[in-house]
Amino acid sequence: MSLGRLLAVATALLMAIACGGLALGIGVVLDPVLRDLLGTLGLSGLEAVLSDLAEGYAPDPGMVEGAVNLGRAILLLVAVPPALNAVVGEVLRFRSLAWYGGATGLLTALLPWLMRGQAGPAGAGEGRVTAILFCAGGVAGLVYWLAAGRFAGRGAPTLWAAPRR
Repeated sequence: MSLGRLLAVATALLMAIACGGLALGIGVVLDPVLRDLLGTLGLSGLEAVLSDLAEGYAPDPGMVEGAVNLGRAILLLVAVPPALNAVVGEVLRFRSLAWYGGATGLLTALLPWLMRGQAGPAGAGEGRVTAILFCAGGVAGLVYWLAAGRFAGRGAPTLWAAPRR
C-alpha cells in the first residue's frame, strides 16, 4: 500500500468517524426515550461538573469517571466498526458499497450485544437503540466508501492520454 493510499484511508476514516458520531447524535436527539434519558442523566451531570469547575472546586470523581466511560463507549461504537471494516476491505480489496455501509452498520449495531454476551434486544426500546446504531454505522461506512472504499485494491493511478488518430 502506498503512502498516498494510507493517507487517503486515514483521512476517509476520520471523516467516517465524524459523520458516524454526528449521525449517532442526531439519532439520540430524535428518539424520544433517549432524548429524555440524555436530558435527565447527561445534562444534569454535565451541569454539576461544570458548576463545580466554575466555582473553583474539584468535580466529583464519580461524575468525571462516568463522563470518561461514556466517552469511551461512544468512541468504541463510532470508531472501531469503520476502522475494522476499512482494514478488512482494504486487505481483501472490497469495493462494494454494501460491504462498507452494511457491514459497518451491522457491526455497530451488534457491538453492544457482543460486549454483554446477549443474543438480541430485550425490548422495544433496545430495538430502537439498535436501529439508531445501525444507521450511524451505515452512515460511517458510506462516507468511508465515498472517500476511499470504492478505490480499494486498485493499482497506482495512471495519467489518461487521448488516443492518437
